[in-house]
Amino acid sequence: MNFRLIVLLSLFLTNCKHECKNVSVRKPVDTIGFATKQYQIDSVINRIKAYQGEKLSKAPLVDGCRLAVCPHDDYTYVGWLYPATLRNITAKTIILFGVAHKARRFGLEDALVFESFTHWHGPYGDIAVSKLRDRIFNDMPKDMVIRHDSLHMVEHSIESMLPFLQHNRRDIEILPILVPCMNLDRMGVLAKTLAAALQKAIQDQKLEWGRDIAIVVTTDAVHYGDEDWGGKNYAPFGADSAGYKKAVDLELEIFNSTLNGTLNQSKIHNFFSYTVDNQNYREYKWTWCGRYSIPFALLTAVELNKLMGGAELTGLPIGYATSIDHDPLPVSDLGMGQTAPANIRHWVGYAAVVYP
Repeated sequence: MNFRLIVLLSLFLTNCKHECKNVSVRKPVDTIGFATKQYQIDSVINRIKAYQGEKLSKAPLVDGCRLAVCPHDDYTYVGWLYPATLRNITAKTIILFGVAHKARRFGLEDALVFESFTHWHGPYGDIAVSKLRDRIFNDMPKDMVIRHDSLHMVEHSIESMLPFLQHNRRDIEILPILVPCMNLDRMGVLAKTLAAALQKAIQDQKLEWGRDIAIVVTTDAVHYGDEDWGGKNYAPFGADSAGYKKAVDLELEIFNSTLNGTLNQSKIHNFFSYTVDNQNYREYKWTWCGRYSIPFALLTAVELNKLMGGAELTGLPIGYATSIDHDPLPVSDLGMGQTAPANIRHWVGYAAVVYP
């Protein structure tokens, strides 16, 4: 080996070493409910087509979706709603608003929670975090944003969607944001500020909302029942078949009156009123874990749309389901399973909507 080749190889290894030091990958927290390997997500999607293909084929399919609402429970329970929703997201850059389930543990509220990883784990390879993240973070007032890797490391909601999004498009990049508790006034101020920062970045980079960049927000709908909820009773209508029917009726009322059709601030405020305690915004009124992530993302989308002069955001329902209204998808042979029970005394609702 000649001297020049040795020098070049040495420089290459040195640069690689330095670059590797600057790479930090956010690892999955839920390796049971979600797919983390390529063969798992490939098999899950094939089984959804085989077992739930009729529902999948009837779900709306649109081009250039700007905004989507997607569940984040175990794949075995949510099943077809994942691909039916996320196949509508075809943009390369995806802003992901997640639930901050454990924000209270860290004393976080009233500010959007960013992270500092360079990549997130994906089943087809690590997924890059968009350079827009640091720009948006730096453009926001310092009392409105915080970086908190520890909260992101224990939060499962955003990672649930990544395998399906990456299956659809291998080169996706993401901008993950967690939304902890805040009142509606604070939410409106933050949403307007974030929308302005996003609009400026989109305009400067000559991006098109829907084609180049999209927003996805995750939530599970009601958490219902009187067993295995950490000692809490989430069954105001009773934990039997009559109570189940009443709960689902209310779910569909919320779903159809606030998320479907033309999106506006009145509907978003109504969603907040349905799900958040009127006297104490830190508490549930109706147990949707996305009681903050959903209204915040929708407010941001409405404000962004005003700035960009786009067509009205109109929600097309993908579907509503519960963890006990259909047979679970078989996944145990894939090294996956259930992270919680599903029965009449412990079940979860799932709402999915897209906005072209």
